[in-house]
Amino acid sequence: MSLKIIVLAKQVPDTRNVGKDAMKEDGTINRAALPAIFNPEDLNALEQALRLKDAYPGTTVTLLTMGPGRAAEIIREGLYRGADGGYLLTDRAFAGADTLATSYALATAIKKIKDYDIIIGGRQAIDGDTAQVGPQVAEKLGLTQITYAEEILNVDEKTRRITVKRHIDGGVETVEGPLPIVITVNGSAAPCRPRNAKLVQKYKRALGAQEKAALGDALTHTEMYESRPYLNITEWSVADVNGDTAQCGLSGSPTKVKTIQNIVFQAKESKTLTSSDKDIEDMIVELLANHTIG
Repeated sequence: MSLKIIVLAKQVPDTRNVGKDAMKEDGTINRAALPAIFNPEDLNALEQALRLKDAYPGTTVTLLTMGPGRAAEIIREGLYRGADGGYLLTDRAFAGADTLATSYALATAIKKIKDYDIIIGGRQAIDGDTAQVGPQVAEKLGLTQITYAEEILNVDEKTRRITVKRHIDGGVETVEGPLPIVITVNGSAAPCRPRNAKLVQKYKRALGAQEKAALGDALTHTEMYESRPYLNITEWSVADVNGDTAQCGLSGSPTKVKTIQNIVFQAKESKTLTSSDKDIEDMIVELLANHTIG
C-alpha cells in the first residue's frame, strides 16, 4: 500500500542562545535576534515518515510549516532528507500565533491539501514546550490521535489501522488507531537521517517566492524555475487556505507572554544543605521570594 503523509515541522529560535533581546515589546519572540533551526522533535517525526516511505512503495511525504519567508529552509531540509514536497504558510496575519491560532492555521491548510493518511509532527517545539499543537490539530480535524510515539511499527492495508509504540510513565505501550490519524513523536525516537548528497544537489536552489524576491537581480538560473517546477516552494497566505483572520496570529491568540528571562546559575551561587526539614523549608521560602519558583 502507498500512504500520503503530512509532516508538521517548525523553524524555531535556538533556545540555547536566548539573551536580553529575545523578546519584543509586544511579548512576541524576536526571531531576528536568534539563530533559526529545524525543531528537533519534528526531525524525529520526519524520520518516522521517511521510514514508512521506505517500507511502503509509492508513499509520499509532504512538509507543512508556518513562518516568515526564511522558513522555506525547513522545506529544503526535508527535501534533502527524502521528502517529496512542502507548503509554507506565510502571511503577516499568521504572526504572533499561540498554539490555538497555530493549530487553526495548520488545520485549514491540511483541509486544503485534502488527501492524507497520516499527519505526524514532533511532540512539542523548543520555543514553547507546550505539546499542544498536534493534539489541537487532531481535534480541529476530528481525527484520532496517538501522542508520545517512539516508533511506528506497522500499517495494515486491509484494516487501514496503524500500530505505534508510545512512551508512558514507567514504560511503553503498543496501541492501534484508524487512518487517517495524527501522531506526535518524542525526541527519544530514532534521530533523523542525514542529508542525502544527491538530493542536496537536486534541491539546493529550491526557493519560495519571498526568497526569490529578496534576491532580486542576484537570483540566478531563473529559467530553471520554469523547467523544474519542483524547485518552487509553494507559499500559502490566509486567503489561500480560506482562513479567518480573526482566528490567526495575534488576533486569534488568547495566550500572551509578558516576559522571558535567561537565568544562568554560577558556581559561586551554590549552597550546601542538610537533609533537615528546616533547611529544606528555608530553601523553598528563598526560592519563592526571588521568583526562581512560583
